[in-house]
Amino acid sequence: MEEEIKQQEHQEKEHAKEKTLDQMTVTNLKDIAKDIPGVTGVTAMKKEELLTIIKEYRGIEEEKPEKKKKKKDRSKLNIKQLKEKIAGLRMEKKAARESNDRHMIDILRRRINRLKKQTRKLVQG
Repeated sequence: MEEEIKQQEHQEKEHAKEKTLDQMTVTNLKDIAKDIPGVTGVTAMKKEELLTIIKEYRGIEEEKPEKKKKKKDRSKLNIKQLKEKIAGLRMEKKAARESNDRHMIDILRRRINRLKKQTRKLVQG
């Protein structure tokens, strides 16, 4: 009976090794951390702490998340040019209102709002 339990635990540990450390549950990580010499207080640790200790012991380097690329400023327009564009879109919006084209009115409204936001960003610096 005891041999079966030991075999089962051994199989669970082998199965746990197949997963990456980040995918393991906290209980599996605690079992691994208990085997590390010189580590105390494993039962009270959180997953992040367990991961750092185990990775240090095994010599695994932390993978740094890739930095997100900033969106390139598509329009290198100044405020005056943006406002001229807004005025042109308002004229188009007025024409769309006269022709009762609701879909085009909504599109133009969103474009105008987007340009207004760009002007505000330029003013703030």
